[in-house]
Amino acid sequence: MFLKLEGRRVLVVGAGPVAAGKVRPLVDAGARVTVVAPDVVDEIAAMEAGETRELGGLTIVRRPFEPGDVDGAWYVVAAAPPDVNRAVARAAEARCLFVNAVDDLESASAYAGAIVQNAGVTIALSTDGEAPALAGLMREALEVLLPEELDRWMACAHEARRGWLAQGVP
Repeated sequence: MFLKLEGRRVLVVGAGPVAAGKVRPLVDAGARVTVVAPDVVDEIAAMEAGETRELGGLTIVRRPFEPGDVDGAWYVVAAAPPDVNRAVARAAEARCLFVNAVDDLESASAYAGAIVQNAGVTIALSTDGEAPALAGLMREALEVLLPEELDRWMACAHEARRGWLAQGVP
C-alpha cells in the first residue's frame, strides 16, 4: 500500500516482535502511531523513548484492545493473537477503516507488501497475504538488481520533470 500517513493517526494493536517490525516504518513515514497492548517488547518501548517524537510520534497504551481505540485512526495494524485481530477487524470495519491483520488473512482488509526503497524509488510486492516469505525473497532479489547509479537516475528524472512542468508539457 502506498499511503500518505504523515501527521495521521495509525493504530497498532499488539506490541510483540512482529508489531515492532510494523511500527518502525510507520513512524519513519511520519505517522502518529498509537500502540495498544498489555505487554510491550523492549524494541517498541525504546522507540517511544527515543527519536520517534521528532519523526511522527509514538504513544503506547498498556492495556487490552477496546473497540473505541480505532476511533480517529486513518489506518489500523492488528498484530495480536487471532481473537484480538478479529475484534480489531470488526471495530475497524464498522468505521470503514482498512486493517492489515498480520498473518491473519481472514481478518485483513489490507495487505502490506514487501518493500524495496532506494534513492526515492519504492517498489512494493504482494502475494495477497498468501506467501509473505516469497515476497520477502523477491524483495531481496530486487534489491540486488537495482542499479548503483539509481540516485543519479532519480536526480535526472526530477530535473527533467521540473523543466517539463515549467514548460507546461503534459
